[in-house]
Amino acid sequence: MLEEVERWLGRRSWSAEDRPLPQLLEAKRLSGRTVSVVLPALDEEATVGTIVTAIRAALMTEEVPLVDELVVLDSGSTDRTAEVAAAAGARVVARDAVLPRLPAVPGKGEVLWRSLLVTRGDIVCFVDADLREFSPTFVSGIVGPLLTDPDVQFVKAMYDRPLETGGAPGGGPGQGGRVTELVARPLLNLHWPQLAGFVQPLGGEYAARRSLLERLPFPVGYGVELGLLVDALHTAGLDALAQVDVGVRKHRHQDGQALGRMAAAIYRTAQLRLARGHLVRPRLTQFVRGESGFVPRTSDVDTEERPPMADVPEYAESRAA
Repeated sequence: MLEEVERWLGRRSWSAEDRPLPQLLEAKRLSGRTVSVVLPALDEEATVGTIVTAIRAALMTEEVPLVDELVVLDSGSTDRTAEVAAAAGARVVARDAVLPRLPAVPGKGEVLWRSLLVTRGDIVCFVDADLREFSPTFVSGIVGPLLTDPDVQFVKAMYDRPLETGGAPGGGPGQGGRVTELVARPLLNLHWPQLAGFVQPLGGEYAARRSLLERLPFPVGYGVELGLLVDALHTAGLDALAQVDVGVRKHRHQDGQALGRMAAAIYRTAQLRLARGHLVRPRLTQFVRGESGFVPRTSDVDTEERPPMADVPEYAESRAA
């Protein structure tokens, strides 16, 4: 590990317990900064309501006004995600209703990018909508450094991520994150060694200053977390990045083929940042067993990226209003 990264780990890695809520509330009051929480959601009726309820009860009360707005950005759900989220108290926005002149494409990054147009907070906090046994610390922990340290611009959550199979725990607390360990971590260590200190580089829980996010391009699909992390490093520098331990993260795990598609998109995102020139064929062939043997299934790899939101006219107009 680079000496620079070892020093960074000592200076920019914290526990959520290092900043108790009273300290955060006082820092928020003194700074006047506002906080938006965004939950990107696609068919998450089983978990989204519990997460919204927990955030509202713990961080959006008269006594603890840490979060100013809570938005669920619905990415075309076919279940009751929108209804459940609204009933729990979130403002629900449909992906296709945001920036309608630009047809939406499928993908998590697309939803995160569009969320900048429908939120107002100086600090934007992203939280995945499939978390189970959710703790509001996932929000307060990663928002904390942005409220208390003006030099910090981008904060990732770190956590134990137990791998579960069929609903039963399997393996130790450090397991899980298979795409992280097999794809993202090797890519970062080899090509962006300054980022080798991040425990969960692909985690979906992170917060950043709007002034940084609006200057970054957003990969539309699975590559969004790696893309934002790499681009934040180049835009703001390592010392502006941080991570906070929030405990344990439990969520629904993907099957092997979904992980393959995720890995291909992440590799593609890295490749784009390494060579902005000719790129390899953006297709991935996988195999499933059929009645007569293995059948190939070929999928497109997410390759599209949205420009920095600061370059979108509608965003500039909304900020001026």
